[in-house]
Amino acid sequence: MNVEDYDFHLPEELIAQTPLTDRTSSRLLALDKRTGEIAHHRFTDLKQYLREGDTLVVNDSRVLPARLLGVKEDTGAKAELLLLRQLEGDCWETLAKPAKKLKAGTVIAFGAGEGGEPLLRAVVESEGDMGGRIVRFQYSGIFQELLDRLGEMPLPPYIKERLDDRERYQTVYSRQAGSAAAPTAGLHFTQQFLQELRDRGVGIAPLTLHVGLGTFRPMSTDTIEEHVMHSEYYELSEESAAMIRAAKERGGRIVAVGTTSARTLETAAQRYPDGLQACSGWTDIFIYPGYEFRAVDALLTNFHLPKSTLVMLVSALAGREHVLHAYAEAVNEKYRFFSFGDAMFIY
Repeated sequence: MNVEDYDFHLPEELIAQTPLTDRTSSRLLALDKRTGEIAHHRFTDLKQYLREGDTLVVNDSRVLPARLLGVKEDTGAKAELLLLRQLEGDCWETLAKPAKKLKAGTVIAFGAGEGGEPLLRAVVESEGDMGGRIVRFQYSGIFQELLDRLGEMPLPPYIKERLDDRERYQTVYSRQAGSAAAPTAGLHFTQQFLQELRDRGVGIAPLTLHVGLGTFRPMSTDTIEEHVMHSEYYELSEESAAMIRAAKERGGRIVAVGTTSARTLETAAQRYPDGLQACSGWTDIFIYPGYEFRAVDALLTNFHLPKSTLVMLVSALAGREHVLHAYAEAVNEKYRFFSFGDAMFIY
């Protein structure tokens, strides 16, 4: 299959630059995956589509303030690291800028403590492709506290506006720190709206997938089958697995909140085809048309980049023609796109 078949026209002014004041005030496009029928709503109208016995599966990963701005210790030249995942101890996989200037052995300094000594140093240990660098941090104290002090939120490159409130790039149920980007489908929920859904008999089951390198890298192949996803760490607890099994047994639907939840559920379903069990590990699952979903019945998601793996995932669930028609309708109706944009419910 050709990557170009998942391209579409998107006017730049529809890329949302800032979050709405009220999380639940976004719009919602509902798409019937069988018929292709489209309906336009407010986000809170989602409760009209959810039934007692359904279970929402949410990704509780929390975004690290993973963008570090520093200087090369030998020259004073500016340097930037984006933390992608912790490998072991103080060793991290990162994206570096300017990568060509950050060779193995380079020391990058961040912040200034007493006497002008850096609060944090990163030593480049090895070089990868497309700006990837493995670095080892050196510091005194607690790394997470230094990261909270020195780091910035790693907003996607298409967002040019500064984010004043860090928590608006976190879901209200985020718990497990480790992501390089937010699972953005969950940004629309408030605790109040989640409670309304619980009161209507809808279950809420958390899992964790730490969003990593794949979020920041475009597809570099012409055909879909050649693309290789980067691995991301996931965890599914026994409590959540039991909730999902029970929902399936009573005929309820499993509604993935976001593509990250969907990928985790499908990874676990491949491991345990007779019923989900608690599990953890690394997944590089790539879902595109032709894939048969084992766990996910419906999906709440945002509107994604043209020719992205995420557009291919939603197309696997609802069909390429239905999805591209819905996207054209969203453009025509001036929906807000991407991380801080509006939502889409595929059922």
